[in-house]
Amino acid sequence: MPQIAYVSTYVPKKCGLATYTHHLREAISHAKGSRSPEPVITMCNPDEQDDYRETWMLPLVKQERDAYRRTAELINQSSIDVVSVQHEFGIFGGEAGSYLLEFLHRLKKPVVTTFHTLFEQPVEPYAPVQREIAHCSDHLLVMNRKGLVYLKDSFGISSDKMTFIPHGTPVPNKADRPKIRKAAGWEHRKVLFTFGLLGRSKGIELILQAMATAVQAVPELLYVIAGQTHPEVRKHEGEAYRDELKALIRQLGLEHHVQWVDRYLPEDELVSLISACDLYVTPYPGMSQITSGTLAYAAGLGRPILSTPYVYARDLVQGREEMLLPYGDVDAWSAKLIEVFTYPGMLADWERLISEIGRSMHWPHVGAQHLRLFQRVITQQGNKIADVV
Repeated sequence: MPQIAYVSTYVPKKCGLATYTHHLREAISHAKGSRSPEPVITMCNPDEQDDYRETWMLPLVKQERDAYRRTAELINQSSIDVVSVQHEFGIFGGEAGSYLLEFLHRLKKPVVTTFHTLFEQPVEPYAPVQREIAHCSDHLLVMNRKGLVYLKDSFGISSDKMTFIPHGTPVPNKADRPKIRKAAGWEHRKVLFTFGLLGRSKGIELILQAMATAVQAVPELLYVIAGQTHPEVRKHEGEAYRDELKALIRQLGLEHHVQWVDRYLPEDELVSLISACDLYVTPYPGMSQITSGTLAYAAGLGRPILSTPYVYARDLVQGREEMLLPYGDVDAWSAKLIEVFTYPGMLADWERLISEIGRSMHWPHVGAQHLRLFQRVITQQGNKIADVV
């Protein structure tokens, strides 16, 4: 079985990428049938280094350029067979994360890079850095089929160097659903759920405006808005957006129809609440978002979804356009909410369709796919060396 090193943020850091990498590492270890811990190069700030004390954790302070070179040499001298880089803008130092190139240029092991963010039309200063990362990597992974097109069109990447593997998700446990709903106070309610770091990019006001009409036909509706305000948003405007939403709730008379969960949700609690909701909604105004971990979780957990047609949502629903509505069309959202919760069998049909899509996203399946890909990349690299010799 190959020995894998991961480069990413990592738990206990509270970010989606850290959680994703933790689950990916566990899923691959399970697919290998191995309990031996594999190393994680944990990207961090100086004050976070002490959070990573396990012997298999290698903290790398993102602002220290020389540390990238030293870490590459350390991996070169190890028994590691392949390096999995989880790329997201902002976690690496240098302009547009360019310090990662210091690591890749010195690394002599095969590299598989997963791009968590891609743009249809990349712009400076990110485009040249991402292009170089793509060309330095032995293989590229995307979690959205559209990403394959972006990489080919923007950076000239050949199709045999790219693979689509869906975003991993937990396996649903439907037996817990009634207990969770009772504990949350959701009995006899029809629950819409949104989760994520709160900011104006979430489009929450659209759902509130649509609810004002929908609750007249479906008085049991409850909209649960979960998650803290994004730390960068809080730095610049405090809780202004949340306060604006609360004022809108009062203006629309929706106090009985909105529930706030204004705190960080541990992974297990988040999974429980998504599993217990009736409809997961992502009313995002921006159409370029290529991945959404929370929408992926909703699909993997078999929950019906309703979303604006941003890139990831379109790819996820695979042509089920009835689950997508334009941003800003309050009347269309109101009508669809009423239809979903009053038309006999409609919600159950959506649940069945989403469950079929979500089955391929469960972590055991996704981990096995990654392991097969890593094995193939290692074999190809070995063949190249043999040909040179």
